[in-house]
Amino acid sequence: MGVLHFAVPKPFDGLIPRSLPGSRRAWTYGSGVAELAVAAAVATPRTRRLGGLAAALLFLGVFPGNVKMAVDARTPSQRAIAYARLPLQWPMIAWALKVRDRA
Repeated sequence: MGVLHFAVPKPFDGLIPRSLPGSRRAWTYGSGVAELAVAAAVATPRTRRLGGLAAALLFLGVFPGNVKMAVDARTPSQRAIAYARLPLQWPMIAWALKVRDRA
């Protein structure tokens, strides 16, 4: 997903709250960098413990954007998919914490 923030940034721009300072695109790129850095940290044995914690925090941090995506969905099918994704954040957070604990 981190790569998609750079390859196709427009959909991610729409998830950024207007209340955040700076441009939405800057936040999109910044979150893409964060996702790639977290992935690298989890993949590297030496940094896996910190990477697991960072992944859990990242998954928690993007949750409001996922809620916004669900609320702003234009069609019933988009809305259904977006709302169905929301509960998946919690197993991802649990997985990340398990990675941290087993590192």
